[in-house]
Amino acid sequence: QVCAQLCRRPCYCPWVPPRCPRGSPLVLDGCGCCKICARRLGEPCDFLNVCDQSQGLVCDYSSAPAGTGATCNFEDDEEGCEVNGRLYRDGEVFQPSCKIQCQCLDGGFNCIPLCQEDVRLPTPDCPYPRRVEIPGKCCPEWICEAQDQHLLRDARAAPGAASPLLRYPCQEWGTEWSACSATCGLGFATRVSNQNRYCRLETQRRLCMLRPCPALPAAFPA
Repeated sequence: QVCAQLCRRPCYCPWVPPRCPRGSPLVLDGCGCCKICARRLGEPCDFLNVCDQSQGLVCDYSSAPAGTGATCNFEDDEEGCEVNGRLYRDGEVFQPSCKIQCQCLDGGFNCIPLCQEDVRLPTPDCPYPRRVEIPGKCCPEWICEAQDQHLLRDARAAPGAASPLLRYPCQEWGTEWSACSATCGLGFATRVSNQNRYCRLETQRRLCMLRPCPALPAAFPA
């Protein structure tokens, strides 16, 4: 009945097809007559203005208040995940930043770091290694910082100071915190640091939580 009311025969379509925004392909409208731009996730839709089925989208009327139109959404039977306000399909691989790569799995997501988490310890030829951000590069890199000469001069001049032959004065040093071990709920992040009373390198941990875990669905009797 809807098709008979809205679809005119024969079809009358514009001579030039519309120019679609990026990510919106040309598809046939709901009548199967004219080519239109497929509606994307979150955009309004109806019988004529169809959603992009290649992205697994359908016209969702369930969340539309009475008297208002529907919007394009993923099918209910398809698991997905939401990261930073954007929805991803189950199995889809994405990069929230250039430093990590994630995959949407069963409503959650797993991430792996794309930057090496190696640790560079002080050595005689590089007593002050430091990890810094390099302009134009995503991953931080290790550099050998020059020895702080003015600290040694102050140490020599101070009465009762430690011997100037001390080659490795203790300076605070540590790696960046790793990614959280859990995709939802409480997990932990680790780093290597010498920020302790003995100035020794040790692995430190702290609690972290990326997002709360979704509530389990209530069990219904058979």
